Amino acid sequence: MKIAVVGATGLVGSVIIQVLEEGRYLPPSEISGFIPVASAASAGKKLKFNGNEYEVLGMEQAINLKPDVAIFSAGAKTSETWAPVFAEAGITVIDNSSAWRMFDNIPLVVPEINAHTIKPDTRIIANPNCSTMQLVVVAGPLHFKYGIKRMVVSTYQAVTGSGIKGVQQLENERKGIEYESFYPHRIDLNLIPQGGAFLDNAYTAEEMKLLNETRKILNNQDIMLTSTVVRVPVYGGHSMAVNIEFAKEYNFDEVREIIRNTSGVVVQDNPERSHYPMPVNAEGRDEVFVGRIRRDISHLHALDLWIVADNLRKGAATNAVQIAAHLHKLKQK
Repeated sequence: MKIAVVGATGLVGSVIIQVLEEGRYLPPSEISGFIPVASAASAGKKLKFNGNEYEVLGMEQAINLKPDVAIFSAGAKTSETWAPVFAEAGITVIDNSSAWRMFDNIPLVVPEINAHTIKPDTRIIANPNCSTMQLVVVAGPLHFKYGIKRMVVSTYQAVTGSGIKGVQQLENERKGIEYESFYPHRIDLNLIPQGGAFLDNAYTAEEMKLLNETRKILNNQDIMLTSTVVRVPVYGGHSMAVNIEFAKEYNFDEVREIIRNTSGVVVQDNPERSHYPMPVNAEGRDEVFVGRIRRDISHLHALDLWIVADNLRKGAATNAVQIAAHLHKLKQK
């Protein structure tokens, strides 16, 4: 498989390259070519991949090299413009932006949950929002068993989810350096209850993504979900407090066993030893971590969970590479 990474010089792009180099999902022997791609401003720069140096190319140059797959992480506007051009050239696009997620004819994929929605002739595949991704990895198998009626979610999202500008603001504030603020308020020693622009219904764009994308991935438009997105001054990953109301009474031991046996999930749940997921421990890991698993004492059919994942890895780069690996398997069949 010949792979192009569009946005290779960006924060997520660099993590995509790292995940590819690690070879956990696509062994180096299966990657026949690597093409780093970026904007005209970055074209000509040098990047290393698996010990070799590569020149960063522009879009047209990359298309002419005919990669099998192009993993996009260069923003929605770039994806809207260029993903169809790559697709028209027979290149399968895995897009990490919000540009294509809600199109009915484009699969929105978390491989552990709905890889079956990818067909051999699929040309654009959407990567979900990072918070949606870690939520559905855990909630999906529970929904398939018990049927989820409603979820209440509060997220605690790392500055890395905002890209390099969010990280720079936090670092500059901690160093006392004057800066151009990216967030509407200071983030160091603070919490900002806003993710994206506010919409007409008083929810933010990030909050509505959680609802709409969860419904699409789980293929159920009846699931109700309300959320509050909060930006927090941490680096390691996104955390979320999740309350799930099932359509029927559930067996608690069975729920724990389903979560424990879910691919890509690690249970860290020993309250007596203060053992539970935290972003400082999730950083650099591909798994989704779950703890504080308990019955909701206020509702017979409800369950409380605490979920943490590295938003740059499973929340973006790792999921995209897993999709590429799935495409490779389809190609080999």
